[in-house]
Amino acid sequence: MKDKKQGPKAVKAKACNTYYPAFIDLENKKTVIVGGGKIAERKILGLLDTGAKVTVVSPGITKRIEREKQKGRLRHICRAYRKSDLKEAFLVIAATDDRDVNERVSRDAPCLVNVVDVPKLCNFIVPSSMQRGPLTIAISTGGVSPALARSLRKELEKIYGCEFSSYLKTLQKIRAQAMTMIKDGKKRAGFLKAVASENMLKLLKEKGCSEAKKAAKGLFNSYMAK
Repeated sequence: MKDKKQGPKAVKAKACNTYYPAFIDLENKKTVIVGGGKIAERKILGLLDTGAKVTVVSPGITKRIEREKQKGRLRHICRAYRKSDLKEAFLVIAATDDRDVNERVSRDAPCLVNVVDVPKLCNFIVPSSMQRGPLTIAISTGGVSPALARSLRKELEKIYGCEFSSYLKTLQKIRAQAMTMIKDGKKRAGFLKAVASENMLKLLKEKGCSEAKKAAKGLFNSYMAK
């Protein structure tokens, strides 16, 4: 009796890591980016916005990185990577097209390290994110599908427009007033919930920021009168 032909064995998918979501304060902290191409450029621009002390290690850099260097916003070490470049670093990103260099950076880093698009060499991963002023929304699939995370981010960008940035600035001012002027703790908590409620979000999306600001100020006045 002939043996039945067996199909290819199913490959068991590796369980993805469970990451702890966090936002990191990088202000005045040494951050090293190894690489000077377009991918490194995107990472550098995002890091500069955080107030990090950015050091770029690469024999060559893009024109945009060069402009930031000329403005004094970053330090550039114009040579190949060395382990000593990571001394006292708080966060390191490897963004070169050389796998060996990226692996060396991953091994050498004594701190938070991310190798772009290689989760197994990272001890943290960078989510796909969008910003509307103080509002930051980050999406991650745990490294399973960065493409899906980007697609979800684009969907959220359509839902949460620039009006949220403006409204949050108003909320910041009103909250500061509420903390000092609405003395009763329960009333104050009720007001802060009301100006951030689902009804307020609906008004913001449907009627725009001006109407939402008017409603928030009206709520403030009503709580002050109670």
